Amino acid sequence: MNTILTYSEKSKLYELIATNPKLLPLLPRFGIQLGFGDHSVAEVCKANSVDTRLFLLICRIYTNEKVTILPKDIEAINMDGLLPYLLASHKYYLDERFPHIEEHLQHIIDAGGAKYGNMLSHFYTEYKQEVEKHFKYEEEEVFPYIEALRKGQTSTNFSIEQFRNNHSNIEDALEDMMNILIKYLPGDILPKERVEISADIIELSADLISHSLIEDQILIPYVETLEKPNHE
Repeated sequence: MNTILTYSEKSKLYELIATNPKLLPLLPRFGIQLGFGDHSVAEVCKANSVDTRLFLLICRIYTNEKVTILPKDIEAINMDGLLPYLLASHKYYLDERFPHIEEHLQHIIDAGGAKYGNMLSHFYTEYKQEVEKHFKYEEEEVFPYIEALRKGQTSTNFSIEQFRNNHSNIEDALEDMMNILIKYLPGDILPKERVEISADIIELSADLISHSLIEDQILIPYVETLEKPNHE
């Protein structure tokens, strides 16, 4: 049984985080700082102008990839904070996670020589460029469209269905890089650092999967409700 299903707005936020540590990086994306004591989820969310139901829904996705979200779940939530959360997630990946991985990966690339170092560099650069392209598309095309819909403006040039059809799993490109790090790079090349960087990449991949699920299970259904009056 996944304990997240028992959480409510009355649960203490610390207990929620202690039970599911993977939720810790979500807090700054909502603008929530540490030091919240024994306050409940609702109390902390209210103090930070965060919709409690949106916060708990995103937490559910991060702790249970198979969670089913019903239309009534979407309709009952104030979605004002959804796009700011997604933008903060993009900033977190690009400004924090990638630089951290790059710093340590470069040591392994340098030690791997031309044969392995060049391959690692190629696959990592390809992966990062794909992520950046994905985020740029969302920030320049998708999010402005959603903001316009929220203001009551309509568009005949775009629909969320186009986003759904082009929503790729950007974490898939990590597989080749992980194969080199774990399976093919000689064992005597920075073994401790390889374990650490592999764990970091796996953590990033899991985070990106949850990020994609939020867009698939929350963002897209929400935008469909905004588009509905235009199709009637």
